[in-house]
Amino acid sequence: MNTSLKFYCDVLGFRIHESAGPKDALDWVWLKLDDVDLMLNTAYEAPFRPEHPDPVRVASHDDTALYLGCPDVDAAYRELLSKGITLSPPTIAPYGMKQLYVHDPDGYNLCFQWQEKKE
Repeated sequence: MNTSLKFYCDVLGFRIHESAGPKDALDWVWLKLDDVDLMLNTAYEAPFRPEHPDPVRVASHDDTALYLGCPDVDAAYRELLSKGITLSPPTIAPYGMKQLYVHDPDGYNLCFQWQEKKE
């Protein structure tokens, strides 16, 4: 959870609204960023948490994506690059959405997207 919180708070700008458990072993966190609410929950309660993530379990996260509305995808790209995040430039999907994909520390895909203006 601490690794995820560093990413979601320090990189993406969320703040902790509420949480459950001791600060060094949080099991659940409610995050807020403007009008966006996001809740994170650990896969294992603290007493059962393995020392290292299971690579097979983490690999299965790659087919899960959260799509977030982002009016300025290019600005998000520049901001993430400035924070040391490695990612490919935004692309335009066949259905017209400008999309920027990034993986969070647990291997989940985040897609920042917005409808590209038609000219």
